[in-house]
Amino acid sequence: MIDLTLPGRNLVLELHHLMLDVNGTLTVDGQLIPGVKERIKNLKDKLDIHLLTADTLGRGADVATELGTKFSRVDANRGGQDKKEYLLKLGKDNTAAVGNGYNDVHMLEEAVLGIAVIGKEGCSAEAIRRADIVVNNINDALDLLLNPKRLIATLRA
Repeated sequence: MIDLTLPGRNLVLELHHLMLDVNGTLTVDGQLIPGVKERIKNLKDKLDIHLLTADTLGRGADVATELGTKFSRVDANRGGQDKKEYLLKLGKDNTAAVGNGYNDVHMLEEAVLGIAVIGKEGCSAEAIRRADIVVNNINDALDLLLNPKRLIATLRA
């Protein structure tokens, strides 16, 4: 669990789950971004990690196996809704979400903490608008969770 109080906002983050998009977030052209595996390994002690993807490149299950995380394939046509429903089952008040695509918009908006990743494959403008934080790459997003006091500087009132 990650427990953090945001000054001036009367908000306590009590994170138990992390939902991650795969393509464009954890991978580029289907290949895991360097540094992700080590960070996920360290986060698994704190959070239950879930990978969700429409699996455009067909590597989602392999990535989940490599990272030792849960995996769920979402429908290519209604992936955004699938991700939102998955989030609601986990509990939006104790789940952080990280993604870059248009099908991540609802997940980013509904999660207690939504982080949009721009990355090499870009980021949907709508995902940026709905996220709480926007970062340049996945390692920065994961580092925020590994060093949660960094979140205070960005999210305090």
